[in-house]
Amino acid sequence: MARRSTGSSGDRGAREPRRAPSDKKPAAQKSGGGIARFFVIAALWCFIAGIGVLGIFALTLPDTGDLTAAQRKPSITLLATDGSLVATYGDLFGEALRLRDLPKYLPEAVIATEDRRFYGHFGIDPFGLIRAAFVDLRAGHIVQGGSTITQQLAKNLFLTPDRTITRKIQETMLALWLEHKFSKDQILEIYLNRVYLGAGAFGVDAASHRYFGKSARNLTLYEAAVVAGLLKAPSRFSPANDKDLAAARANQVLANMVDAGFITDAEIKTAALQKTPLAKTETVRRGSRYFADWIADQIPSFSGTQGRDLIVTTTIDPRMQVAGETAITNTLSREGEKSEVDQAALVAMAPDGAIRAMVGGGDYADSQFNRATQALRQPGSSFKPIVYLAAVQRGLKPTDHFIDQPIRIGKWEPKNYEGKYRGDVSVADAIALSINTVAAQVLQRAGLDNVIATARQLGITADLTHDASLALGTSEVSLIELTAAYAPFASGGIGAWPYGIIEIRDAHGGVLYRRDGSGPGRVVDAGAVATMNQLLTGVISYGTGKAARLDRPAAGKTGTTQDSRDALFIGYTADLVTGVWFGNDDDSPMAGVTGGTLPARTWHEFMAVATKPMPIRPLPGEAGAAVAVASGAPPSASPAKQPVSGLKGLLDKIFGGGNPAVDPARATPYQPQNQPGT
Repeated sequence: MARRSTGSSGDRGAREPRRAPSDKKPAAQKSGGGIARFFVIAALWCFIAGIGVLGIFALTLPDTGDLTAAQRKPSITLLATDGSLVATYGDLFGEALRLRDLPKYLPEAVIATEDRRFYGHFGIDPFGLIRAAFVDLRAGHIVQGGSTITQQLAKNLFLTPDRTITRKIQETMLALWLEHKFSKDQILEIYLNRVYLGAGAFGVDAASHRYFGKSARNLTLYEAAVVAGLLKAPSRFSPANDKDLAAARANQVLANMVDAGFITDAEIKTAALQKTPLAKTETVRRGSRYFADWIADQIPSFSGTQGRDLIVTTTIDPRMQVAGETAITNTLSREGEKSEVDQAALVAMAPDGAIRAMVGGGDYADSQFNRATQALRQPGSSFKPIVYLAAVQRGLKPTDHFIDQPIRIGKWEPKNYEGKYRGDVSVADAIALSINTVAAQVLQRAGLDNVIATARQLGITADLTHDASLALGTSEVSLIELTAAYAPFASGGIGAWPYGIIEIRDAHGGVLYRRDGSGPGRVVDAGAVATMNQLLTGVISYGTGKAARLDRPAAGKTGTTQDSRDALFIGYTADLVTGVWFGNDDDSPMAGVTGGTLPARTWHEFMAVATKPMPIRPLPGEAGAAVAVASGAPPSASPAKQPVSGLKGLLDKIFGGGNPAVDPARATPYQPQNQPGT
């Protein structure tokens, strides 16, 4: 009998086996959980990365160990002989004042204008940043920065003004550090004492003295508004630069104070009546900066001056300085273009070497290179007095004679400018007329080594060519050094070291240095000085330097180098020694300029003004020089066979009745060249 099946797949009555419950969630739920975990992990890593970045930036932060020390260049104030201002260098800081020392409206003016929520934020003002961003977007460019006073302090104390992301992050971190380290009042005090307020003034006290001549303790409400207004743009809103703009800015600050609730409208009207004149400020002439820079470079060499505010009394005479600048400017503006010359220099000194005037170029704004002290140029025939002095010290007399004729020294043939030779001439006429062939013979008689030794004796330290061409001034020297070499002729034989500092004091009046008359002493004997003054007087009275003639005893020498690349006149009276140079920085030739033209005329223009208050005195050893100069006659007559008067008349015909002749050119050693002579 067949058995009944109970497990047939077609049997509907059969029960399905039960499945174990599943642990899987719906797909949507799974996706949401994954995203959440991703954001949590990403946020964690961003936080870690942020901490790392901040740590890196923290390592780049500057040292904040000595916050209150003033990191600045000490100030140097240069004064002229009459006490007037020549120039200032460095930073000017006033007294460090506490908030309680200041009138309350001064910090209020700063807060109302710079950071109205200063006492409410934590160093960063989010509302201020949002407001600044909105204003900047609306304007299409950066109008407001949103920086708080704390951020400004951080930037001013520790950072550069560069607008970079790195600097902004550092600024933010330092602002937070400052807020943690100091109270709000302390931060505001440091800010007010250290912020730059224009004209070299740092801090409200320095600015108060600079603009109003008094301590910040005594500022009126209006003056406080002027000072607070400087914070936005110190140079632009400086009352020393633009009084109207400064006044408009002060009015805006007062309006800000009303909006902030610090003052009332009635107090603004009172403030308007408090307007006071600015403190008297002396104008610094731009041309005097050549001298000022020369002095400033010397200050570090004086002991005890490092790190101190200094007041330096100098030798400069403001009246002479103005005369020197005027003479140079007038000549360049009048003659520069047609003469193809764009630079000139002038240095004037007392016979002891005290610099009275210095002009280092045509315009300090265009070029700060000082051609009176830094440039080395060939002096041409203005070097000849050194050659003649070496010979005079070995017996040469003004009445001695040489033959002006073609000569040859080794491979070198010195020639005169006009290509003519005068034959028998006296020493007096040879130097007055700047005859090259005779100068070369005088060097041979004196001896080359003796000429170099004489140059050193007079203070020339430059390298000198050791060959016969030195007679015509082929070695480069500075104008100040060459001018000082003439000083013994004016002083009676006492050497001169150029100097410009009389006294140095610190800010408290303590004397750090005072000149006591040091110098090389006697370098030329009185007899040789008298002879040289006789010879060089002839240059002005009837020789190549007639354009320099004054109404008092004076002497000097012209000088021109080859192709008129340099032209000089160095001359002196009994009280003042002055050197003038004309040329081009690129050493290009000038158009016919010689030492007897532009330099001699400029020298005359300056000296006529500079010596006007001085008594008329004869040159040392030559009491009769005044008569010779006034008459135009040579100081000593030549032998009868060639009278000076006849020679003078002949020269007047040749050169047009007194027009100065042309100077000798620079000669390359032992190269045959045509060397013009003046």
